[in-house]
Amino acid sequence: MSIDPATRAILLAFQKNEITEHHIYRRLSRIVKGAENQAILEKIANDEKQHYDIWRGYTGNDVAPDLFRTWKYYFIGRLFGITFSLKLMEKGEEQAQDKYRHLEHHVQEIDRIIADEETHEREVLALLDEELLQYTGSMVLGLNDALVELTGALAGFTLALRNTKLIALVGLVTGIAAALSMASSEYLSTKSEETERKPLKAAIYTGIAYIVTVFILITPYLVWKNYYACLGITLSAAVAIIFVFNYYIAVAKERPFMKHFLEMAFLSLGVAGVSFLIGYVLRVVFAVEV
Repeated sequence: MSIDPATRAILLAFQKNEITEHHIYRRLSRIVKGAENQAILEKIANDEKQHYDIWRGYTGNDVAPDLFRTWKYYFIGRLFGITFSLKLMEKGEEQAQDKYRHLEHHVQEIDRIIADEETHEREVLALLDEELLQYTGSMVLGLNDALVELTGALAGFTLALRNTKLIALVGLVTGIAAALSMASSEYLSTKSEETERKPLKAAIYTGIAYIVTVFILITPYLVWKNYYACLGITLSAAVAIIFVFNYYIAVAKERPFMKHFLEMAFLSLGVAGVSFLIGYVLRVVFAVEV
């Protein structure tokens, strides 16, 4: 079949994408837990290789995989979980499927390729079940509580105490105590529910999310001496944490991103602003000088 140069360039791009994703799925299949999940990823890898062979039949050329993209999604899978890595990658497949439609008159197997890609996204990836995603509710609880309570507390401490080391000390004690309290509450709450989640694991996820957030928010006060600058950096870090975590949830669990991000950011910064004013009022009323 005669193919014009523009169409051939498109086919070569698709061919490179297929062989790249073949290697990505193969690498991820080696680190995913569970024989069923491994079989799922191996099947997708084989499908992608078959798609590559179809494109090669039209272009007549071998194409090397994109090694940077291959390792990028592998390391994302290592850090944030297989499901997040795959669903992040599948977002790009939606655009590819739209482009496939323009090749209907050139590629006889296009309907089969599109059907395979839709199956990967809609059915196969839905079978992946990671522990990290099962306990996102506990992580949200720990993160949200830490961000709201500690940003508010640090804002109040900043104006009331005006000493970075003292603010860090008080904030750290407050944060660790609150983390232990939240973990205990999550343990009791999960134990009373009819759920497959284990109470101890739920408590651990909540506590870890809380404590990690505490240390991130307090770090500026341990490094710099200007308490107003520290507060600004802490609030910026809080917004960054909210952004990253909500993006993770939006991709991994296919939930709206902007709505949840704005709600959480507004709540945390709003509480911080009110607490800052309360700290000022208390300092003036009680004439506290540190």
